[in-house]
Amino acid sequence: MKRHIPNLFTFGNLFCGFLSISYVINGDLRNATILIFIAIMLDVVDGRVARILGVSSRIGMELDSLADIVSFGVAPAFLVAYTYFIDFDMYGIYAAGLFPLFGAYRLARFNITSQAESLKHFKGIPITLAGGIVTFLTLFHASITLWLFILLFYALCFFMVSTIKIPSFKKFGLPKHSVLITLFLFYMFYLVARSRFENVPEFFYIALVAYIIFIIVRYFNEKEPRTKIRRRNFRLPKRLFYRRKR
Repeated sequence: MKRHIPNLFTFGNLFCGFLSISYVINGDLRNATILIFIAIMLDVVDGRVARILGVSSRIGMELDSLADIVSFGVAPAFLVAYTYFIDFDMYGIYAAGLFPLFGAYRLARFNITSQAESLKHFKGIPITLAGGIVTFLTLFHASITLWLFILLFYALCFFMVSTIKIPSFKKFGLPKHSVLITLFLFYMFYLVARSRFENVPEFFYIALVAYIIFIIVRYFNEKEPRTKIRRRNFRLPKRLFYRRKR
C-alpha cells in the first residue's frame, strides 16, 4: 500500500490537467490556470514523497511523464489557444499544439537518460518549468503584446528540446520539511493566480526570494566527494644506478 502513495499525487496531477482543459473549453480561464499551478505542486511533491518513503519505481516515473504531458503540455497549450491565439481560430490551435509536441520529445529523451546523468544536470528545460511559465504568462494576456508572447512561447519550445545543460538539484539534500515548504510556496502561487496580483501578501515575495537564494547557495557550496589517493614511494631498482662491472 505504501508504494502506491506517490502515485496518488501523480494521478492528482493528471486529473488537474484534465480538469484544466475542461475549464478552458468552458471559458473559465481563471480556474484552469489555478488547476495547472496545483498540478505543478503535486508534480513536485510526488517525487519527494517517493524518496522519503523509499518506494521509487520505474512505473512511477512513467506515470509521472504521462501526467506531465497532459498537465504541462496540453493544458497550457489550450490556455494559449484561448487567450493569445483566440483570434486565429483553428490556426491558433495548430500553433499552440506545437508546445505539447516539443514537450513529449523532451520527456521521451529524459526517460532514456541514465539516472547518473540526470542527477547532475538536465538537457533542456523541464516541461514542468516551461508549462508553468506559459501558464504564468497567460495571466498577462491583456498586457503582453502578441508578438512578444510568440517569441517567448517558441523560445520555450526550443529550450525544451535543446541540449543546453541546466543544473539539477536532485544531487544534494533539500532543507528539512521540504515538502511542507514546497506546498506552502505553491499555495502562495495559487493565491497569486486567484487574485490576479491584487492584494498579494508581501510575505510571499520574501519567502520566495529567500527560498531561491537558499537553493542557489546550497548548490554552489555542494562539493563532490573526493577520493583519497594513497601515496606510494616508488623506488627505482638499484641496478640502474650502478654500472655493470666488466
